[in-house]
Amino acid sequence: MKYELSSELQQMRDAVRKFVKAELEPLEQSIDATGELPPHILPLLGKHGYLAMRLPEEVGGAGMGLFPYCIALEEFSRSHRVFGLLASGGGGLTPIAIARHGTPEQRNNYLSGLMDGSKRTAFALTEPAGGSDNSAMTTQANKVDGGWIINGRKHYINGAHDADFITLIAITDPVKRTRGGVTAFLVDRGTPGFNVTRVDTTMGSDVIKLAEIEFDNCTVPDSAVLGKPGQGFDLAKESLRDGRMAVSCSCIGTADRLLEMSAAHAKQRVTFGKPLSERQAIQWMLADSEVDIAAARAMVYETLRQIDAGVNVGTAPSVCKLYCSEMVGRVADRAVQIHGGMGIVQGYPVERMYRDVRHYRIGEGSSEVQRMLIAKDVLKRVP
Repeated sequence: MKYELSSELQQMRDAVRKFVKAELEPLEQSIDATGELPPHILPLLGKHGYLAMRLPEEVGGAGMGLFPYCIALEEFSRSHRVFGLLASGGGGLTPIAIARHGTPEQRNNYLSGLMDGSKRTAFALTEPAGGSDNSAMTTQANKVDGGWIINGRKHYINGAHDADFITLIAITDPVKRTRGGVTAFLVDRGTPGFNVTRVDTTMGSDVIKLAEIEFDNCTVPDSAVLGKPGQGFDLAKESLRDGRMAVSCSCIGTADRLLEMSAAHAKQRVTFGKPLSERQAIQWMLADSEVDIAAARAMVYETLRQIDAGVNVGTAPSVCKLYCSEMVGRVADRAVQIHGGMGIVQGYPVERMYRDVRHYRIGEGSSEVQRMLIAKDVLKRVP
């Protein structure tokens, strides 16, 4: 099933796919084996404009809406998961947050480096005691003359171990909390009291690392505030909405490549005198994956159209993220089964993707959190 795109979107998709196949896919196996990102990758993405897709034209970006941006991420995610994360600006869509809410000084200090690949960033929201419950946040920033003193801890922060700066979300009014008492800060690496205390690898590729950050009387100036004091939770929610749509398209891209590889393998692999593709059990797995991907595209693309049109889509991003993150797990599982022994041997894309897609059901809000948000919305609508 083919979902019709405008000629402009289709041309962009074709260009990104050509770039991914030529420049990125050949690196997949070595990145997974070494756990290291080749140093030329970020500058390469910057050179081709892929680190500035959503940034407005006045700061040197492409000025893309969310829909074309997510189509590009879909194509990046057909390769290694790390490429989609890099193109999203380090998680939390920090570059677009700075472009939208930053001061001229903040834009000058950070955006050029993010666009050309010379700077890396991370989005620090999750805490050990809170997880997906952001209202349980304990990291606190107290106002002092000329600045703020930050104390607390963040963990599972993607890429924070080598970020040049982070976007930190902290409590600034313990009474108001998420109702106007949360503020966003841009905190540079090397600021006294900012310490990366732990770096974890996960069941996915070792190149994607999660860090724990501790703030011990970390003092930042007033100029570090992103947006206005008290706007931090709204900024985080804005980021989560866009992030959930980005994850949804990333899931679609990975699932699409898994299906293509599965179909190709089924045609080539002969058992008991017949190609696997002639066996009903295999055909049904391919068919189920095709249906899963088609349904995901339909709901995600329509939601993206509405967001770019300025429509309040409510919990639709949660619906998309929930469905797509669980859909890609089903597609990956079928792909491993179709590939047989090749599907569980390290060094093959199917095995790596099977490990990596498990992250999607946890990051940007777990499946359980999405179900909670969706259920609340349903209950509000029904008298």
